[in-house]
Amino acid sequence: MQLCDKDLNQSKEWLEKGYQLPRYSRPEMCAYTRENPIWLHFGAGNLFRGFIVSLQDELLNKGVAQSGIVACESYDIEMVEKVLKPCDNLCLQVVLNADGTIEKRVLGSIADSISANSSDSEEWGKLKSYFCSPSLQIVSFTITEKGYSLKDGFGNYFKAVKEDFVNGPLLPKSLMGMVASLCYERFKSGGAPLALLSLDNCSHNGSRLFEAVNTYARKWLENGFVRDNFVKYIQNPELVSFPWSMIDRITPAPNEKVALVLQQDGFESTEIIYTSKNTAAAPFVNTEQAFYLVIEDSFPNGRPPLELAGVLLTGRDTVDKAETMKVCTCLNPLHTALAIFGCLLGFKSISSEMQDETLREFVWRLGIEEELPVAVDPKILNPRDFLYEALNLRLPNPFIPDTPQRIASDTSQKMPIRFGKALQAYVNKGQESVLKLRWIPLVIAGWLRYLLGINDEGQPFELSPDPMLPVLLPAFSGIELGRENNLDKIRELLRNKDLFAVDLYEIGLDVKIEEYFIKMLAGPGSVKGLLCELLNQNG
Repeated sequence: MQLCDKDLNQSKEWLEKGYQLPRYSRPEMCAYTRENPIWLHFGAGNLFRGFIVSLQDELLNKGVAQSGIVACESYDIEMVEKVLKPCDNLCLQVVLNADGTIEKRVLGSIADSISANSSDSEEWGKLKSYFCSPSLQIVSFTITEKGYSLKDGFGNYFKAVKEDFVNGPLLPKSLMGMVASLCYERFKSGGAPLALLSLDNCSHNGSRLFEAVNTYARKWLENGFVRDNFVKYIQNPELVSFPWSMIDRITPAPNEKVALVLQQDGFESTEIIYTSKNTAAAPFVNTEQAFYLVIEDSFPNGRPPLELAGVLLTGRDTVDKAETMKVCTCLNPLHTALAIFGCLLGFKSISSEMQDETLREFVWRLGIEEELPVAVDPKILNPRDFLYEALNLRLPNPFIPDTPQRIASDTSQKMPIRFGKALQAYVNKGQESVLKLRWIPLVIAGWLRYLLGINDEGQPFELSPDPMLPVLLPAFSGIELGRENNLDKIRELLRNKDLFAVDLYEIGLDVKIEEYFIKMLAGPGSVKGLLCELLNQNG
């Protein structure tokens, strides 16, 4: 049983082993997509293949769609060369339920895969052809939050971005430059409407995408590369929209235990590869059962009936509230807290942290006592139900092989959203509410302690990737466990609104955070010790 079109023709064996197969003709779907593309996606990683692909697959199975998705990858081109194409663009979705059962579903809705590289004339030409097709309705993205950034941590444009501004749209190097260039090609070929849809896990993601593409359009206009009407095209939501979305499905790296289960079925396509970009990928994707996708219903060229696949289509304000509820209170802050303390305490999975009595009580109290009271209610989702599902089912699921080390990546980019908005809500309630906070300040202090790169046993550990590390780490030079330390540079960080969305001194949390940080520097065991101390306090 290999993941390829040829082997899928022998459907009996697959079905006997409990695999769900596409109920549509893939050759017909692929041919139709090449002539009538409706959906092109950038970012062929696990979230896309384990979640987004299943949406269109569902519509194809129901007979309410004919066209599939064209997958593009610009950052890690090996995903196309080593994962998608060898499997005829098929993917096996493995849903890991909390009760230990698994669901195995072959997803066939990827009709084509492309390496998005402007220097590859063949691939670039194919991509332009798809992009200029009047039938194209959606260009979506799962490229991570930093994929939309044009500037580094110091506020300077990245080298590739600056070169794109100067060289124009002909052969752009950066992804956002390529997207802007492709939009210009579509504009020149008739200017058909289009939705550029960010499906990344960040607040106001559509606006971030718009700001990046619009910046390119304006810079190219200033430098004489494009016509004024192109900028107007990008800025007209009736022609080019940038819908907001809230997406939620834990889709960690492929796990060897899952691969072993599949091998026992006779499924042979289980090799986990590591690309030169250090991405772990396989023909299968393991994911959780729960999923949420809320999208602003703004598609000027039409869209597939995504609501039939479980997507909630609504207005921008409701999307914003759903995103705020998840990212700022009811899930993401809990994940970040577990990531920070999991790394410090030597845990290798989120689920094992939830089996630890101290960490479990800590994250419960963080969620119930300090996050839920300021949670925004989007009405289409209930914040308390969402939070309790996360605490009771999703985070403790032992079959989801997610790691604190993965989630700790890019924490500097997450802090102002995942904790800053909650802090601002407490500031709006009044100083007394701010000073009563215990768990949010503990997470901030824990992150400072994490950035020291020394675990709770006093041993060094590798920090997860973060674009701000070169800026942050000098503040920890000379700070050591077990002695009195100069915290002047740490205090400067606490005043940084870019990091926390508020000035932590200005709102009165500086004393508490410093106190927690100092206690966690006392020596080995002091991180766990402080957690236990605070959990045992009354009130």
